[in-house]
Amino acid sequence: MSSTMISSHIPDLDLITSYAQREGTFFSRVSPWTKFTGLLLVILLITLTRNLLICGLLYLVILGIYASAGLPIKKLIAWYTLPVLFVISLIGIMMWTEPGTPIFTWNFGLFTLTLTNNGVILFITLLLKALISVTYSLFFLMTTRYQHFSAMIYRLFPTPLDQIFLLAYRFLFLTLSMTGAIFKAVRSRGGGIIHSIRVQGRIFAEVFALVFIRSFDRAERVHQAMIARGYSGKYEAGTEIPKPGFSGFFVMGAFACVIALIVLMVPNTGGFF
Repeated sequence: MSSTMISSHIPDLDLITSYAQREGTFFSRVSPWTKFTGLLLVILLITLTRNLLICGLLYLVILGIYASAGLPIKKLIAWYTLPVLFVISLIGIMMWTEPGTPIFTWNFGLFTLTLTNNGVILFITLLLKALISVTYSLFFLMTTRYQHFSAMIYRLFPTPLDQIFLLAYRFLFLTLSMTGAIFKAVRSRGGGIIHSIRVQGRIFAEVFALVFIRSFDRAERVHQAMIARGYSGKYEAGTEIPKPGFSGFFVMGAFACVIALIVLMVPNTGGFF
């Protein structure tokens, strides 16, 4: 367990960076521009389609790519907790208002909730879309070296957005490390989920207040250290990013054509087909 790991259900940035720096698989040597374009096309596809079959097949393909890259499947399943909870909190009520064939009904005195087949399909479809985006995003981050990732941010975002993004990303490691250390200290002194909600709420409120206060102090010290090392307000990334080869352009073009065919020819009904 790394120092920045607060929970097994929260993506471990140290582990993600470690996999990204290894370059031990074929996908690690693929141009970052190819993988980034694939990310944009995947997001475009899941945005335009509501077809459950397409979302299911796309998820299986991306999960297969993730596994073939040698990335941890067990960690991925644990990291699915947050997107699953997000989808449940977002669709937990909407799925009961979808018209369709009733599956079962709950009566709560003055009102009735009816779950239909379209409600179940809506929930599964949106869940698959969330898992697709999370899986491919983690695949992209865990197979792209940090210097290539930072150079892409530097080239894609205008100033000062690129500076804000790069510094915030690096400072996130420091904040998570600080939070993890405080949680370890709390657990070593008897803090845990076995206490009452009132006690736990007070403990975690104190923890996050302490992290918030210390973050300002840590940020000030980091800024002073950067100035001492010659930082003038602009972080320039001079790393050369590998350009896509012929195969990379072919894959991107083929994927774009597949998306166009799916959008134009497959009914966007929100059903199975």
